[in-house]
This record gives sequence, structure tokens and C-alpha cells, in this order.
Amino acid sequence: MAQEIFDKVNALIAEIKAAEPKTKEEVEQFRIKYLGSKNVIKPIFGEIKNIPNERKKEFGQLVNEAKQSAEAAFQQGVDALENAQADETLANIDLSAPAEPMNLGSHHPISVTMNKIIDIFERIGFMVEEEREIEDDWHNFTAMNTPEDHPARDMQDTYYLKDSTENLLRTHTSSVQARCMTRQEPPIRIIAPGRVYRNETISARSHCQFHQVEGLYIGEGVSFADMKQTLLYFAQEMYGADTKIRLRPSYFPFTEPSAEMDVYWGLKDEVDHRITKGTGWLEILGCGMVDPQVLENCGIDSSKYSGFAFGMGIERQAMLKYRISDIRLLFENDVRFLKQFKSAF
Repeated sequence: MAQEIFDKVNALIAEIKAAEPKTKEEVEQFRIKYLGSKNVIKPIFGEIKNIPNERKKEFGQLVNEAKQSAEAAFQQGVDALENAQADETLANIDLSAPAEPMNLGSHHPISVTMNKIIDIFERIGFMVEEEREIEDDWHNFTAMNTPEDHPARDMQDTYYLKDSTENLLRTHTSSVQARCMTRQEPPIRIIAPGRVYRNETISARSHCQFHQVEGLYIGEGVSFADMKQTLLYFAQEMYGADTKIRLRPSYFPFTEPSAEMDVYWGLKDEVDHRITKGTGWLEILGCGMVDPQVLENCGIDSSKYSGFAFGMGIERQAMLKYRISDIRLLFENDVRFLKQFKSAF
């Protein structure tokens, strides 16, 4: 009796090994017969009660061999089907067909403009300095000659952090200048690009977040003429070799004297008339000689050193350069708008 059961299992193993399912239907039928919930191997396990004790181990090993052989044969059939399908797919590929077009990204106009400004000033020895956007009151205001009761604070609506009168979102990158002056001995020649924040109503011409590039040069004997020549170089590199500039008196709490710089934009078309309000001149930045008190606030001897500073909005530069009429377009991430700048850089 026991030998007949052994012979039955050996015959089943031989049957499994002889089977070579090739088609999808054959593989499925093989799975149902040998590995399904009602497979032919399962009843054989019940025959162990008819096997002598000394041969039970041998019987268990033989039944396991049958099950493992079925699993291996099934997996071999599945692999063969997958390989055949892959070969068929490869054979059907038309290698002469044009490739699928790839959607290429583009540089953002703000990044393009910022990189161009940085490149211009790096050519004449200015180093790039970057700092935190969450700033403290002293570096953002007090060090820049705007103490707590100074009316100049009313010029900027500030975002203060919740439950804090000391920490804020920086309103200008002048705070980078303050940190640089407090840790570095003159001469100092830096530009500070970055994002700034002011609590302003969002419109076509203003936003609550924007970007600035501020510059600072401190050394011995630095004069207003040095500043003018530096800014003339920038304007001509940015807008063309024939660009003209003019400086108009202005006020900033951290510079004295202070000025606003205009470039002659011209009056060639209706857009020029609207942008320049019919004058042909357009303001692009503010500048001035660093107030001696600012130097002293940052630990620099104002009797020995002097310097100039300037600052400009990058959005304004980008809007001028690319004739963008609405500042909100620069922050909406509209792919249709951004695609226009694929060749800008």
C-alpha cells in the first residue's frame, strides 16, 4: 500500500516535469491543476496516515518536491510569456519614427534678470552675499539708521512674526549689508540679491513679495563720483552702450546724500509714453553715500572710511526688459507665460 502511494507521487512529479505550458491558456490550466485551491497535490498530503512511521519523513520530502516542481514549472511558463511579449513589443517598434517631444523648462524672468545683474557687478569686483529672510529689528531697521521712533519706518509696512515685535520678514536686503559690515573689515564690495516682503496691496504694479539687489562699497576715499561711474557702467551693460542716466536728489534714512537714478528709456511708442509718463526717463534704483552713523552703528570708523550703497527691484528690471505689463504674472507660475522665456538665458 505504502509503495503504491510513493509510486503515485513519483509519477506525478514526472508528469509535472514533462509539462511545458507555453501559451497563456496552457499556463493558466497548469496553475489550476497543480497550484489552484483544488489542485491534485493537496489530497496526497492526506495519505500520510497510510505511510509507516519510518518512511513518513521520506514521504513528506517527496510531496514537497512535487509542489516545488509545480511552482518552478509555472514560474518558468510565466517568464517565457513575459519574454515573448517583450520581444514582440520590441519587434513592433519603428526605430525610424520621430521621438516623442520633451517639454523643456525655462529660466524664470526674475532669475534671468537677477543673474544678469549679478554678472555685471561681479565683473567689477563685487562679491555676492546672501543672508536670512527672517531678520531681527536691529539689522533690518536700527543699524540702517531707522530707530524705533523714526518716521522712516512708516515708509514700509512690515510683516512681524506672530507674537513678536523683534523678528520680522526683512523689508529690504539692506539687512545683509548690516550683517556684512558688522563682521567684516573694509574694504567691502558686495551685492545682496534676495527676496523681501512688505505688507502692500497686490496690484499690477506692486506685490507683497518681490526681489531686490542691493550693493555696498566701503573703503578709503570712496566718493559720489565713484558711485555714479559704477551705476553708469551697470546701466550701459544692462540696457545698451548708449544708455543715459541722471541722478535726482532723494531721501533714504541710511544714505546722505541720497539720490534716485533714472535711465533714458525714450518715447518711441505708446508703451514708452505710458511707462515713462511722457518724460522718456524712468527710475530704476535708489542710491547714495552711506550715512556715517550707519558705519558707526556697524563698528566702522567713519572718519577713515566712506562708501556708497544702491538698491533696485528685480521685478522692475524684468518688467522693463521684457515689456511685462503686470507684476502678478511673475508669481502665478502660468506655463503659457513662462514658455516665452525659453531663449532668454
